[in-house]
Amino acid sequence: MAIVGGGISGLSAAYELQRREVPHLLFERTSRLGGVIRTDVDGGFTIDGGPDSLLVQKPAAIQLCHELGLGSRLVPTGTPRTAFVLRDGQLFPLAEGSVLGIPLGSLATTGLLSVAGKARMALELTTPPASAGEDEDESIGSFFRRRFGSEAVDYIADPLLAGIHAGDVEKLSMRALFPRLVDVERRHGSVIKGLRSLKAATPPNPDGMFRSLPGGLGELTDALVGVLDGKTLNPGRDVVGLDISSGVTLTLDGGDTVTADHVILTTPAPATALLLGPVDAELAALCSGIPYTSTATVVLSYPRDRVAHALDGTGFVVPRIEREYSLMAGSWVSSKWPGRAPDGHALVRGFVGGARDDAALDHTDEELISDVDRDFRVLLGISAEPELRKVYRWPRLNPQHEVGHLDRLAAIDERLTVFPGVHITGAGFRGVGIPDCVANGRATAATVADQLTTRGSTL
Repeated sequence: MAIVGGGISGLSAAYELQRREVPHLLFERTSRLGGVIRTDVDGGFTIDGGPDSLLVQKPAAIQLCHELGLGSRLVPTGTPRTAFVLRDGQLFPLAEGSVLGIPLGSLATTGLLSVAGKARMALELTTPPASAGEDEDESIGSFFRRRFGSEAVDYIADPLLAGIHAGDVEKLSMRALFPRLVDVERRHGSVIKGLRSLKAATPPNPDGMFRSLPGGLGELTDALVGVLDGKTLNPGRDVVGLDISSGVTLTLDGGDTVTADHVILTTPAPATALLLGPVDAELAALCSGIPYTSTATVVLSYPRDRVAHALDGTGFVVPRIEREYSLMAGSWVSSKWPGRAPDGHALVRGFVGGARDDAALDHTDEELISDVDRDFRVLLGISAEPELRKVYRWPRLNPQHEVGHLDRLAAIDERLTVFPGVHITGAGFRGVGIPDCVANGRATAATVADQLTTRGSTL
């Protein structure tokens, strides 16, 4: 059994195979395991260069933490857990009790939307559901415009729902990324009514929706690597060829080959397509058709007494319509998570690039730092130079599950039935967030393990 890719999907698959006592080897092109999960400690600052939280509502990652002995170390975000949206140079808090930015209570108190925008959102309660069949996909922008109006697209759907994925609100798929809202509309007729009903039936979590670890999410991948048999892990070994004419044969950089009964590909879709090209052109084309965007995370620190803003929340998002800013979003790390910065210091993260600025990574680190520092200075009233400066680049590593993605995935799965020894999972295919990657990596490994137990395995 072989696994290609050492991100959270691949590590989770390896963990499940080891738990089931299935012999396996994992290969990772780079020298570091963990993929986009990366935590650095620098001068008393604990810095997540990639994702920094686990969503409680999708329990796979939380459950994995408990299995790894990290359960008691999980920490919630600090209070207040307010998130803000930028409009006309001012940060407006999301309405209390909102879900994905959708206000479930009175709209009167929010300053984010105009009077006309609030009136249009209120009409959602009486707007009939879509008449199209339930299997028809549409973009996030189309769904929100139909249900809530254009202003809600600009100031809620774009920065919050599309912004999570660094994507284009008019291209990303509702069915693939936010199926719960699609289901709520279908079952309740109104999204607001449906979300209110669900909220009333579910006791609120007093500690909020997100968790992290005191040492950053790198604790999770470090713990995973720590429990895995080191002899099975091969960082710095690139798989450059795949042959399935007789079993599965992997060709490594340097010319070495490895044979196996099955291979789990957890690599980004473009890399998966390259490996599959000689195997099956149709399958490779389906994989290569999944688009990706590039982003960078810029981490800065300032003396706390030189930051005028109270930083009373988790951070803010920037709608695409606010064109004078480089930032997609900003996170107030030292307010969001305990113990991430020394006393007297404010630690912030800025996010740039994505569908709104696909050329952002063409800039140098210093240029990115300058742009992000300028935005933070304006928005937070900062009167000091940044002390800590770090840039994390993520080129073509943000998969875009655009309209039609689930149909593409179904076509991939159908084509894979011709190649029973090949399995595909990972963020580009079956779920972008860490919980999805953990769940799908383990589920894929479990499926393969069940198949192997019926006839044994050579690796």
